Amino acid sequence: MVATHTTRATQPHDAAGPRAGHPGRRGLSPRLSPRLSLRRSLRLSPQAEGLLALLVTVAIWAAFALSARALSASSLLPADAALLRFGVPLVVLLPALWRRRRRIAAVRPGAAAKIICGAGVPFFLAAMHGGALTSAAFVGSIVPGMVPLFVSAIMIRRGHGVPRGTQAAGLALIAAGVAALVWRYVVPVDTDVLAGAGILLVASGLWALYTVGLREVDLDPVGSIGLLCLPSFAVIGVLVLTGVLPTGIAHAAGSDIALFLVVQGLGVGLCAGLLYAFAIRRLGAERSSVVGSLSPVAVVLLAVPLLGETPTFAVLVGVPLITAGVVLANRRPRPEVPADA
Repeated sequence: MVATHTTRATQPHDAAGPRAGHPGRRGLSPRLSPRLSLRRSLRLSPQAEGLLALLVTVAIWAAFALSARALSASSLLPADAALLRFGVPLVVLLPALWRRRRRIAAVRPGAAAKIICGAGVPFFLAAMHGGALTSAAFVGSIVPGMVPLFVSAIMIRRGHGVPRGTQAAGLALIAAGVAALVWRYVVPVDTDVLAGAGILLVASGLWALYTVGLREVDLDPVGSIGLLCLPSFAVIGVLVLTGVLPTGIAHAAGSDIALFLVVQGLGVGLCAGLLYAFAIRRLGAERSSVVGSLSPVAVVLLAVPLLGETPTFAVLVGVPLITAGVVLANRRPRPEVPADA
């Protein structure tokens, strides 16, 4: 934000007050002043705008977790959902991406690979398949919740110090929360749920790679979306055309296509990234990550009426532990982890 401080010497002539016969700010006609007053009263403060953007983002993240679980009962296949996820943002942002084509092409291959693999086709398919084997609560908790722990592991590998204090306590709470989620499926062993939880851990690790990659590129949110979606859409298109991944979008129900187009394409693919970046500018990274940690709670609450899932005792224990852990893990700037799916 740019400061708007002005001294008296630099103010325009009319700023000292209205001239005789000139309707200045204090002399607005009665017919216009009520409209301006109403406009000013309805205008939100920057903090309120940031909070509103962040709450919408949290709702989108929750919708992603719910859609990952709902895909198994949908007429769409994972490849169809991926085409919508990565194709819709490209269509909507095509003119803006064309203007940024040189900056996108100039990104170093290593950083680009982290972004494309971390949030592209591998991450998407892992999240969808893991959600089909578990529940929305698992997707909404494990995928974003484990990101701080994986990012810390990457930072330690790069030579940074071991997390201490509140950050270390937060990472321990996250690990305890995930353990609380899966313990009841260990004895007796439920291979499907445990396999799904393992796949979701892979998805979370990929997202941590994406988080680290974002720090290494000099792109605005629109450019980052283009860097992610263009190669991801090309890859999923090739996999569909060659028959590696089956598709059923030609025979899918129109309601399912519309739902995933809105949730995955417009919501997760387009709005979440832009709104989260806007919220960070208004509220700061720390406050945004703390509010964003409410995403697992939102998923659990929404899964009850929308998917008919009943929270188990393990979910009621594990989700609060993960949420509290994410809050503590983001209280220090290293590693700074966006809570964005």
